[in-house]
Amino acid sequence: MRERAHTLPISKYHQVYLVLLEQLQDGRHGDGLPGEMELARDFGVGRVTVRRALEQLAQEGRIVRENGRRSRPAPRAPGARGAAAVSPAAEPLQGLLANIVSVSRGTTVKVIEWRAMPATAELAAALQLPEGDKVRKAVRRRSTAAGPLSYITTYVPEFLVRGFGRAELASKPILELLQAGGVQPGRAVQSISARQADIKVAAELQVPVGAALLWVRRLVHDVDDRPVQLLHGLYRPDRYEYRMELSEVGGIEARIVANEILS
Repeated sequence: MRERAHTLPISKYHQVYLVLLEQLQDGRHGDGLPGEMELARDFGVGRVTVRRALEQLAQEGRIVRENGRRSRPAPRAPGARGAAAVSPAAEPLQGLLANIVSVSRGTTVKVIEWRAMPATAELAAALQLPEGDKVRKAVRRRSTAAGPLSYITTYVPEFLVRGFGRAELASKPILELLQAGGVQPGRAVQSISARQADIKVAAELQVPVGAALLWVRRLVHDVDDRPVQLLHGLYRPDRYEYRMELSEVGGIEARIVANEILS
């Protein structure tokens, strides 16, 4: 049975604004945003709606608009960083890692992108690499029997992933491939928040543009505390849960659940 698209209780221009804001915060559109006509077509709205969203971004200093040219992200002040969704906390990786790998094995994978690219300033800072060093970008969609579950973007230093390609990505989680290559995961720093689906993600996850998704940012370190993987994950909240049990003495047990019975 096909799912019904729920209309968000916010104006169309604000939906466009929020999606573009999230894309800018993720470092996208470095070469400039699409034109007003293209954005209007992608979002299924009028050009006036798009223009109002762009004007708000410009007023907030997020983009620079010039007559006859594409809008582009505004230069960041030295040392400025994107706003954190929550204060990230280091978590024990051993039990959670086993759980993540276990849940991943129960999904099917579509490899959307697998390519080498130079590390941007933000990626270089996260992975502790010189800016411009090669990293591998993987974009995958995972699905369960219920349908699409997650849209995952992962960045890994290039020298750690030589020797495997799309076929391996489609059959095994990247953490498992890294382990097979000699990497020993040690800890992870993770933050969880919410994001809205943009055009591409909405199509892959079969949700309306602007639909609320669970957003996870996870930076994995090895036993020598060297960053080895940066993951940005977007998950359908009707098919994915993050459970955490807190005890009075401070123990924490986290568990990932991919729900296959909801549809």
